[in-house]
Amino acid sequence: GVVTGYGQVDGRLVYVYSQDASVLGGSVGEVHAQKMEKVYQMALRMGAPVVALLDSSGLRLQEACDGMQALGRLYKAQCQASGIVPQIAAVFGDCGGGLGLFPALSDFAFIEAKEGHLYINTPDALAGNTKAKKDTSSAAFQAEDCGNAHSIEGEAALLAHVRRLLSFLPSCNEDGAEEGDCQDDLNRELPDAANYGGDSGLLLRMIADGHDFLEVKPQFAKDMVVGFLRLGGLTVGAVANRSAIADEEGKLSPLSESLSVMGAYKAAEFVSFCDAFSIPVLSLTALQGYEATVGAEKAISRAAAKLAYAFAQADVPKVNVLVGKAYGTAAVIMNSPGLGADLTYAWKDARYGLMDAGLAAKILEEGKGADAIDRCAEEFAARQTIEGGAGARAYVDLAIDPAHTRKYLIGAFEMLYSKSEAAPAKKHGTV
Repeated sequence: GVVTGYGQVDGRLVYVYSQDASVLGGSVGEVHAQKMEKVYQMALRMGAPVVALLDSSGLRLQEACDGMQALGRLYKAQCQASGIVPQIAAVFGDCGGGLGLFPALSDFAFIEAKEGHLYINTPDALAGNTKAKKDTSSAAFQAEDCGNAHSIEGEAALLAHVRRLLSFLPSCNEDGAEEGDCQDDLNRELPDAANYGGDSGLLLRMIADGHDFLEVKPQFAKDMVVGFLRLGGLTVGAVANRSAIADEEGKLSPLSESLSVMGAYKAAEFVSFCDAFSIPVLSLTALQGYEATVGAEKAISRAAAKLAYAFAQADVPKVNVLVGKAYGTAAVIMNSPGLGADLTYAWKDARYGLMDAGLAAKILEEGKGADAIDRCAEEFAARQTIEGGAGARAYVDLAIDPAHTRKYLIGAFEMLYSKSEAAPAKKHGTV
């Protein structure tokens, strides 16, 4: 019911297990689990990634408690490997019940768009729901609503994406970020960069070596972009706010300029991964506060705290670029100097401050008339320019032309290459 083994991807060792649905539905029994557990044991000894190809009907009912305990040992093996070797899961068929934890315990998860089904409870088991009403096991739901997996259509395309992802990742936590030759011009200018600050996904492609940016979970929480690129041959993890999405013709469609609950969780998880594997982090910041809805208010403080904690704990090289209006404490948790950013650049027309100048003036000059409010707004806005505010107070290290962003980032990460930071002794944090 499961095939296990090892091979090479781009000349690097990778361990793989693949469930075989043609044998008892690929159901997991005690021996089935032992084979999979050995894959993790070998991967830890050798310091190599694990790729799980999932297609199973669940636990083998005939084995009852034996199967349950075997599944528990698999969970433990994944947990022990977390942060030591990269783990990638790909769902090609059913992956439900207790097996639904496998992708969640992995660092990255993918699901085949037509045949993949990922769930803990089947759609029909959910109170008031049926599969016909809302298929919560579908690839679309899992990718767009839950963020549990990246949906990709076709087996070949999915496997190609896994191989491409592996090319950006180190084999284990002791290797550090991947390095390679850079065929791109290190000083290449980005003449149109200022026009695409809203769509940070497109901007990151412009910045990256060879325009090669691999976005992670692109279908989920689209206000936040996370993914991998190379700068001067060095793999860097990117976290960026997005307030617009460009279509194939370059036309921008607006998104919210606020930080969402799911966007914060998505970014925090990604920053934590980069820190575990010593991958430098780049952030592009442009947002105006937090998502303001009743639903968001239930979780935004916890989500924002997770993101602040992830950036504060990360001891890898961290560079922040202010590419638009960055207002309020939401901007603070996006890799600000106070949280430990090593370098902060800002586009010359960027803004950094507490809130929109017009809104601030109405609060400060309440009841004093339009002229007083306008004067206050003008003064407040001047203090939020880079030259008049953050730059003058040394919260921004350098104001740069958007077209020169790539060369400054390459220089920054090259300078920070040997960064070493000692953290206070503790077992682990609790945020």
